[in-house]
Amino acid sequence: MTRATATAGGLVLLLAAAPVAAQTSFVASLHASDGVTLAATVYVPVRRPAPAVILLHMLTRHRGDWQAVGTRLAEAGIAAVAVDLRGHGGSGSTPKGVTGTAEDLNRTLLDVQAVRAYLRSRPDLFSDHVGLAGASTGANLAILAAQNDTTVRSLALLSPGLDYRGLRPEAALATYGGRPALLVASQEDPYALRSARRLAAGGPGIRDLRVVDEAAHGTAMLERDPSLIGALVDWFRRTLVS
Repeated sequence: MTRATATAGGLVLLLAAAPVAAQTSFVASLHASDGVTLAATVYVPVRRPAPAVILLHMLTRHRGDWQAVGTRLAEAGIAAVAVDLRGHGGSGSTPKGVTGTAEDLNRTLLDVQAVRAYLRSRPDLFSDHVGLAGASTGANLAILAAQNDTTVRSLALLSPGLDYRGLRPEAALATYGGRPALLVASQEDPYALRSARRLAAGGPGIRDLRVVDEAAHGTAMLERDPSLIGALVDWFRRTLVS
């Protein structure tokens, strides 16, 4: 396992470098522009250069929820970065002197920007062929982060909501425009399913809605319906590689 440090400005310091002979993963320490340190797991495919997917977890959860997806993406030739959002897992919190609260979800957009900076610093990755996958609050965050970033070519949204603690994605998805988005919700999760259907119906472009039978929310659906992992990998292969 190697460790790397990156800044939002794109500078990278490799603390332990080893030749990559096979698909692997390592822990990286990233820095958001407001100084918050973020823990991330980077999944690297054997063959590079390669496109990449940023994986955003649910509120109160952590990047480990995406381990199976990150591993499968790398096996399929797509890099992945699963990040602990500020205040979660191994990441620091928003400085209270900046926002008055460590719970300010709007500033998590800076966390996504830090991952984007890390990807741009990697010459072995296609920084203009990026996907975003998010679960629950992470799904809304993915839409907000992608709306004006044209290097984001594809979205996969697990249990999105029309309003999760002030993160409202509907207008942002319209700005995202004709780029493709996959929306997934459980038949037994009424709010997420209603939100996913409304988001899928609005705006131009491919909006692929998948409804699963298992009663689960966000990344919990990956455990209840393991075939969904393959569906996510296939989605990004079709929208980032093809």
